[in-house]
Amino acid sequence: MNSAAAPEAMRPASDLASGSQVSRKGRILAWAAWDWGSAAFNAVMTTFVFTVYLTSNAFGGEDQASAVLGGALAIAGAAIALLAPVTGQRSDAGGRRKLWLGVNTAAVALLTALCFFVFPRPEFLLLGVTLIALANVFFEFAGVNYNAMLTQISTPQNIGKVSGFGWGMGYLGGIVALLVVLQLFVQPSFEWFGASTADGLNIRLVAVFSALWFFIFALPVLFAVPEVPRTRQGPGLGFLASYGLLVRRIKAIYRTSPHTIYFLLASAVFRDGLAAVFTFGGIIAAGTFGFELKDVILFAIFGNVVAAVGAVLGGLLDDRIGPKAVITGSLAGLLLAGAAILVLGNDNHAVFGISWAGATTFWVFGLFLCLFVGPAQSSSRAYLGRLAPPGESGELFGLYATTGRAVSFLAPALFTLCIAVAAPLVEPGEAQRWGILGIMVVLLAGLLLLLPVKAPGKADIAVVPAA
Repeated sequence: MNSAAAPEAMRPASDLASGSQVSRKGRILAWAAWDWGSAAFNAVMTTFVFTVYLTSNAFGGEDQASAVLGGALAIAGAAIALLAPVTGQRSDAGGRRKLWLGVNTAAVALLTALCFFVFPRPEFLLLGVTLIALANVFFEFAGVNYNAMLTQISTPQNIGKVSGFGWGMGYLGGIVALLVVLQLFVQPSFEWFGASTADGLNIRLVAVFSALWFFIFALPVLFAVPEVPRTRQGPGLGFLASYGLLVRRIKAIYRTSPHTIYFLLASAVFRDGLAAVFTFGGIIAAGTFGFELKDVILFAIFGNVVAAVGAVLGGLLDDRIGPKAVITGSLAGLLLAGAAILVLGNDNHAVFGISWAGATTFWVFGLFLCLFVGPAQSSSRAYLGRLAPPGESGELFGLYATTGRAVSFLAPALFTLCIAVAAPLVEPGEAQRWGILGIMVVLLAGLLLLLPVKAPGKADIAVVPAA
């Protein structure tokens, strides 16, 4: 449909807000480039490379380091829940969505680059987990503004496909970033100073590479997508006043669209489980299944291919059958795959007379996890985008971040708790696998909360009152 001929209610908010010399496809590509760049933080830093480095024996042992990392991420989640209302309320009202996207993205890049100073010794563990935890805080703040842009570049007819395309670009960006990391730093194709493993130099340089990768690919969206206009006048709210306004808005949304609140609560829980799958996936591959770093990266490359396919297919299904069906099916698939990894573990098995090694277990069911994570993440974003009233997507995605991070300590805390409970009951090095159980509990709780929630087409559009 031609944007200029479309009814205003069906046109992207960016078309309505201001003119732009960039085509709609150009804006979508620029927006998705941020997802592509963010893979350096998600895939390289927090999933498959740097957190695996942080939880290695060099930092005091896998079980202890994993527990410390889980605790730091739990604290970060609590901090995000406390501060996100301020971020969300200013996304629309101040007309500075791109500014704050840029500021928070730059903060993530800086904190990521500082990981260069995390040497492979136990006394540097606290510095490493602190930098990763702080980077997660700013990454979530950036995500509020980035997700709110979805309604600027899409229409109700293609919002699922656009959201899925963004997630798919993120996974594909992860593949390329991981291949570069593998070829330059982990298994270098040629000799150069960055290939040195002395004092973990090669992995510490991975942090510098990741920071530059994210920052460079985050730039296009800041130029291609128009800024939203300022929607409210008057002085900015103070810190405490922001929470009073938040409560009033939640009450108003509950009165006009209660299922929007129900979805925010349900998605808060299952999204925390989804994040934990990627955060702790590489750690479990290395600690429980004995993957070397190169094996973790190889799995990550295949996993990102599968996840990209899942996200794109999920986006297409989203526009056809609706986001709730996509999310429900994805969560069920995640629970089945997670249960298989937990039960089978790293032992050898015979299936239909064929020897099944522990590594094979993780390859098969780990890839199934990747297949289902993408559609659940993409459709969750599209779900809320369909419920957002015109011009208020930033406010609603602010609540999305607030409610999500309000419980973001759940999966890391349960992951850590399950390890701690299992440690005295199992052989040394086996406790980490039981952290999977904590993640599964969170995913199941999110699924059960989602089941009674009305799909967007059957729920009223939320009304977010002015300040």
